[in-house]
Amino acid sequence: MQRQASDEVTPPYWALRAVERAPSTQRSRAGGMRRARQVVDAARRLVETKGFGFTIQELVKEAGIAIQTFYNYFAGKDEVALAVIEDMVSASVADLEHGSRDLPDAVARLRYYIREVIVNLGRDPGGQGMGSFIAAEHWRLMQTFPTEVACAARPYTDLLARNLDEAARAGQLAPGDDVEYSAWLAAQMILAVYHHYAFTPQTEPYDAVADRVWAFCFAAWRDRTDTGPEPSGHDGS
Repeated sequence: MQRQASDEVTPPYWALRAVERAPSTQRSRAGGMRRARQVVDAARRLVETKGFGFTIQELVKEAGIAIQTFYNYFAGKDEVALAVIEDMVSASVADLEHGSRDLPDAVARLRYYIREVIVNLGRDPGGQGMGSFIAAEHWRLMQTFPTEVACAARPYTDLLARNLDEAARAGQLAPGDDVEYSAWLAAQMILAVYHHYAFTPQTEPYDAVADRVWAFCFAAWRDRTDTGPEPSGHDGS
């Protein structure tokens, strides 16, 4: 489902972090982002062919840069993994928006956005693709880079929130007063299901799992009643 990223009008957060890391004497915003992009694109190619087991030496060779250039922009492989995840989520969100352009309303789009994430797991039957990489690395990175991981996942939550707000304004759904929290909670649940089925032997078609997840979210948003104040402490990421 992921489309290969191209040069963005608004730079991704990982690119800004990489350029800020570079020594000021070497820092050219455009040039730095090009070099950082070389590394991330090379990492994506290696992940697609051999998973995340590649070495930094293999990565710099694939990217066509010197190892010192790599360390000017990234502290190590974990920072590259964060950048790849952020890139993939942003590309997936762009694909979801493109794929839903002809759907009639926000509810239909929400159904598509939720189901497609789960159904996409069935397109990686060998468990070696980019989706499996996200599932394997997300929680590991969350322990040491919680802010960066939340930032990387944010575009999908925002996509849900925009459409949930539109459906609420149209009177189609009733997600409650805190639409962003409702979208965040749904995204976390979808992510947990995604992680579970990425590595669990599948006895049920992915379409059926996707239907169950959508039905759960739809029922919660359609029939929501006032259950008191929202829990504190979430950041909406």
